[in-house]
Amino acid sequence: MSKPQSKRRGGWLREMVILVVVAVLVAVVVRTFVAASFYIPSGSMEHTLDINDRVLVYKLGYDFHAPERGDVVVFKAPKQWAAETGDGGDWIKRVIAVGGDKVAYDDAIGRITVNGKALTEPYIYRSASGVQDPPSEAPFQVTVPKGRLWLMGDHRSNSSDSREHYLQSHNISLSTVPVSSVVGRAFATYWPLGRMTWLSKPTTYDSIPDARAAN
Repeated sequence: MSKPQSKRRGGWLREMVILVVVAVLVAVVVRTFVAASFYIPSGSMEHTLDINDRVLVYKLGYDFHAPERGDVVVFKAPKQWAAETGDGGDWIKRVIAVGGDKVAYDDAIGRITVNGKALTEPYIYRSASGVQDPPSEAPFQVTVPKGRLWLMGDHRSNSSDSREHYLQSHNISLSTVPVSSVVGRAFATYWPLGRMTWLSKPTTYDSIPDARAAN
């Protein structure tokens, strides 16, 4: 009688080992190719994303379509950006304009425009006293090169981004990020629990005209 029990015990252990191995492989595949969790270390996206927030990032979607205006994306920091801040690795910002778009800021208008359409940006940082950052601290007007993105933080006064680098260098290539550097789209915050929310694309980006139509 002892032999059949030993066989059953051995079979159960083998099944458990196989299940654990399969579960680990699935987790690795999902983490590598489909979705991942990222930690927010800085205040450049406040208060859409606060320091210590955890976000879920969908990594597979941009294999089928390019990043879109309004998306919050994780990307590999350009070398010059990382060198200036001493912070390499993965960064997170909002896509304001894509290749071919004309993006500008004029103090007289007081809003960022993309292909002539003024953006309504309620996500821009507000202080505890209710004072909102200006969309930009200085005027600019650029055309985003093909295959690149104009990225800005929601906390405009505390963000190393396309606008800041362009105002410093007036070099559009150094101020934009290649689409190929994008890791994925942040689609939800999940921690702390009180800040759980979907990161949906603001409706202000829905009516931006095509770059060719604006030219």
